[in-house]
Amino acid sequence: MAHIVRTCYLALIFVMSPLVKATIADVCKRGDVTVEPSRVLPLGSAVNMSCSLKPKQGCSPYSNFNKLSLYKFHQKIKFQHGHSLSLQVSGLPLGTTVFVCKLACGSSEEIQICGAEISVGVVPEQPQNLSCTQKGERGTVACTWDRGRDTHLPTAYTLQLNGPKNLTWQKTCNDYYCDHLDLGINLSLESPESSYTARVTTISDLGNASSFPSTFTFLDIVRPLPPWDIRIKCANDSVSRCTLQWRDEGMVLFNRLRYRPSNSRSWNMVNTTNAKGRHDLLDLKPFTDYEFQVSSKLHLYKGSWSDWSESLRMQTPEEEPMGTLDVWYIRQNTDYRRQQISLFWKNLSVSEARGKILHYQVTLLEVAGEKATLQNITEHTSWTWVIPRTENWAVAVSAANSKGSSLPTRINITDLCGTGLLAPGQVSANSEGMDSIMVIWEPPGEAASAVQEYVVEWRELHPGRGTRPPLNWLRTSPYNVSALISENIKPHICYEIRVHALSGHRGGCHSIWADSAHKAPLSGPHINAITEEKGRILMSWDEIPAQEQMGCILHYRIYWKEQSSTSQPRFCEIPYRISENSHPIDSLQPRVRYVLWMTALTAAGESPQGNEREFCLQGKANWSTFVAPSICTAIIMVGIFSIRYFRQKVFVLLSALRPQWCNREIPDPANSTWAKNYLIMEEVQLPVERLLTDGPAPKEPEPLVISEVLHQVTPVFRQLLRANWPEKGKGDQGHYTSEETRYSASRLPPPRALTAETGQLVDLYKVLGSRSPNSKPGNPASPSRVLPGDYLPTQEGYLPSNIDYLPAHGAPGTEPPEELEPQHISLSVFPSSTLQPLPFSCGEKLTLDRLKMGCGPLML
Repeated sequence: MAHIVRTCYLALIFVMSPLVKATIADVCKRGDVTVEPSRVLPLGSAVNMSCSLKPKQGCSPYSNFNKLSLYKFHQKIKFQHGHSLSLQVSGLPLGTTVFVCKLACGSSEEIQICGAEISVGVVPEQPQNLSCTQKGERGTVACTWDRGRDTHLPTAYTLQLNGPKNLTWQKTCNDYYCDHLDLGINLSLESPESSYTARVTTISDLGNASSFPSTFTFLDIVRPLPPWDIRIKCANDSVSRCTLQWRDEGMVLFNRLRYRPSNSRSWNMVNTTNAKGRHDLLDLKPFTDYEFQVSSKLHLYKGSWSDWSESLRMQTPEEEPMGTLDVWYIRQNTDYRRQQISLFWKNLSVSEARGKILHYQVTLLEVAGEKATLQNITEHTSWTWVIPRTENWAVAVSAANSKGSSLPTRINITDLCGTGLLAPGQVSANSEGMDSIMVIWEPPGEAASAVQEYVVEWRELHPGRGTRPPLNWLRTSPYNVSALISENIKPHICYEIRVHALSGHRGGCHSIWADSAHKAPLSGPHINAITEEKGRILMSWDEIPAQEQMGCILHYRIYWKEQSSTSQPRFCEIPYRISENSHPIDSLQPRVRYVLWMTALTAAGESPQGNEREFCLQGKANWSTFVAPSICTAIIMVGIFSIRYFRQKVFVLLSALRPQWCNREIPDPANSTWAKNYLIMEEVQLPVERLLTDGPAPKEPEPLVISEVLHQVTPVFRQLLRANWPEKGKGDQGHYTSEETRYSASRLPPPRALTAETGQLVDLYKVLGSRSPNSKPGNPASPSRVLPGDYLPTQEGYLPSNIDYLPAHGAPGTEPPEELEPQHISLSVFPSSTLQPLPFSCGEKLTLDRLKMGCGPLML
């Protein structure tokens, strides 16, 4: 940077100097500035300067009014009253310094009188290392040299070349930094052994210097042009027979070649003589990107090598893969008859693949018969299959490209952790940076000598949702008890690391969790459910998302405290397990509301708390508090009900509380108030079979008979009734279609006979009587008369709704009325149902062998 600034500064001075000189010549009409001994000085020299006014150019004839000032650039270094000013200046820097003399008359502005430039530099040094070259057979001669230190003064460089027959060529440059010149001449091949001499001379105001002469011939200075048209050809598309070809100038006798893989920094060098533009390369690797370059020279000892040609980049042909795949597997039992094997293998290196791997061939073998059970082709580096557990199995995997397949890698499917004696002991893992973990283990005790190799396997413990974690592994010799794992290791991710010790077809393993870097988890577990089981609670939670765990979780903490308490919460700490997302707590008090939450801990600290849940434990049932009172109550009740008086009272109370429409006993109409006013005169019986519909009953009930008792009726009642009753089958059949209802008549009182006098009708009401067990339908044990439906009672108490129809002149009966039973006291909160008039006709007698009665409305 300083060199560039200095170059610009000197160039600016070189350009401005004529302008300054013209300005000074114009200004110096009033006076002169003299410099002694010279205006060009070597570094460290002093100079005497003086400024004087020409006659009649001052302010006045008196010198006291003339004030002369001397400036160095824009800095005033001296002033004096009079017609002249003198000053000695020393310590001038390298380069050019401008001095200006000015005149001031009183308080007026200063007027420039004259100025001077003083240049300070160094004596030119002798140019060194003069050399000349000619590019190609038809190029021109150009020479270069080292000019030495900078003179800081205008310097001229002259290059002179003397040849045979007193030929001389010369060229000059006036650049400050001139260090090369092209003479523009071409030396011919006519006299390749002719001698030439070159010399360069530098000249400045402080002196001059010449280089040592340089003598050379045509072959010494001619530098061939770089080779061109470079290409490579491989016979039969085989990398073992590849030829590099190029084009050169006619006089070239020697070549050198260099080539390297594109991913390498070192070159392979090859020197050839009289190659005539071709050379066979025998050590190229298949399916590898290479870079090739070629250089040329005219003579073995004279002259110089040409520049390297432009690079040729190409890929060599493929070859059949060599080497074998590194295969590993995971075995997992799916049930008692089958097992799932997952195979994994690593890609072959470029030198082993020797081409683009198109697919992998997996062969499943049964060890006993060495018979291929299954062959599969896949483009992936993993394969999963389910096989029986009863046989011994082996798997062979090979890689294939366009030229062939590699040798298969065969492994026997065994339980890699089945031999406990081979399990390594004391496995530990320590972080070795953000992307590597050091795993250390101890040999498996007495079985250490049987170990053939160790395999360290690792994978992410909690992969992202929907992704399958990649399986990584490395193999190490049985003498190593440590391994540094770095493949696919990322910070703040927990890994499950497993160390396998293998001996033939047997193996033992030991696993551990580790991470390369950890932080406190970003969130706590989310409690999703709290249930009570056997006097304790069972709390379940959801896992913390993998991206928020920030390393391996070591423990969970469950906190709880009473809802209104201000004391510190209690907690329990449980070790972290992948498959366990629930834990019981049995230290909570019953019937106390608690607030619970959870946190997770890594080696770096504790996470924030998760969500809070409230829960109140109901506690265990105390059976002793119920058993003793129950026994005492049972004893008291047995004692009470053993007394007949109390038992009857309780039954009466319960019967009174039962709703009337669900009463199983139909009240006796003789107990009604209306019936007590009349005497029973005659029994009238009418058949009632025609009241029943022809529909079949699902189950034949106990036959019931409806008896109508007439108090104080006239002898002509039978005729009047038959005259008004419709014939069988002519009445309204099926007018009511209510639900089936059954009435029990087992406890009804016996029917009563009703008397009647001719021509008179007296109290009419219905009663229900039971038939004897031996009676048949249509032959009731207690016959009764049935009034038409218009006379059926519609009010509560089974009283007829048309009492006004009865004649008032009926004679009282001669038989005294029977003693009526007391009326039931109704305490029920349920309304009693009202019997609706029956709109159908019936015969002389109505039986209930088809009539279904229950706790609902009457239905025929």
